[in-house]
Amino acid sequence: MIRATRRASRVRALLGVVAALAATTLALGGCAPAEEGATIVFLMPDATTERWESIDRTTMEHVVEQRCATCTFRYANAREDSLTQREQAESFLADGADVLVLTAVDGASALSIVAEATSRGVPVIAYDRFLASPDVAFYVSFDPRRVGRIQGDALVAELAERGEPDGGILLVGGAATDPNAVNMRAGLDAALSGTHHRVLAETDVPGWSPDLARDWVADQLARVGTENVAGVWAANDALAAGAISALLAAGADPLPVVTGQDAELSAVQRIVAGQQTMTVYKAIAQQARTAAEIAVLISRGDSPVAPSRVDGVPAVLLTPTGVGRDAIASVLVGGGVLAVDDICTPTFALACTDAGLLPRSNP
Repeated sequence: MIRATRRASRVRALLGVVAALAATTLALGGCAPAEEGATIVFLMPDATTERWESIDRTTMEHVVEQRCATCTFRYANAREDSLTQREQAESFLADGADVLVLTAVDGASALSIVAEATSRGVPVIAYDRFLASPDVAFYVSFDPRRVGRIQGDALVAELAERGEPDGGILLVGGAATDPNAVNMRAGLDAALSGTHHRVLAETDVPGWSPDLARDWVADQLARVGTENVAGVWAANDALAAGAISALLAAGADPLPVVTGQDAELSAVQRIVAGQQTMTVYKAIAQQARTAAEIAVLISRGDSPVAPSRVDGVPAVLLTPTGVGRDAIASVLVGGGVLAVDDICTPTFALACTDAGLLPRSNP
């Protein structure tokens, strides 16, 4: 079983420390107003992952409004199309954008966006996904290698507990164009190093598409035999959803170990129900707040001081946390991330009782 690594109080304390660090290190006192009429733009990569629209965008917009009453916050979603994202960026730059917060669809092609913005004197904040350019003004994310390592360690530990120290696994990675996917895989490889697990097949899923993940996993189950798959490394919760859909359709019983990332509500419900083994919780709202604060500072000509650097780019890297079934109450509910009422709908009431999220009825 995946054990809780932090109690609720420690999670709250950690988030408080991160918030305080951001406030102190980045000089976020709000003492000076942002440049009059500054336009801050957030370019999102896809509509597949819940977080971009529901957490990242809404949080950034709120912070910009709070920190700079005269600023304008604009946004666009490229829906997994790098050409569309470039066109969106060019349109915003032509309209006078002052800062771009960019989560790239394709890390390589997005470098042209950075170059164009730089030529116009517009700073670019690489958000969540690293962009390998010295012209990037700031990078705000979680350590993707650490995410992959957490997933890999959980996968190996759960398979050992199930008595399958050499079980075959499928690797369902994110888009090859996303630098985070590459670094997560490096973290996974470190966790698997020295074990006897057999990689039965692996893929990088374009656009992190759950439908493509489902189809690929279904093909592999038909090829190697469902009974021979002991685990599935799914790089995020959307890919996990696709993989689990294929496993259920193939009649897998019991379900293999399946990892994930993002602590999406649907994923947490799958964990409660015993379909998904774990996810990786990232304080996405804190990440979005930090990026928005930095964007406002940069828009007024300030140079935020970064606690670290990645390939020479000033960076803030937040810490992810692995969450299994027995850590939902302490980390996610206790930490104020999700409410029991949201998780424990009637469909999941019995499973929530078994997981200790709901009290047992008196006989």
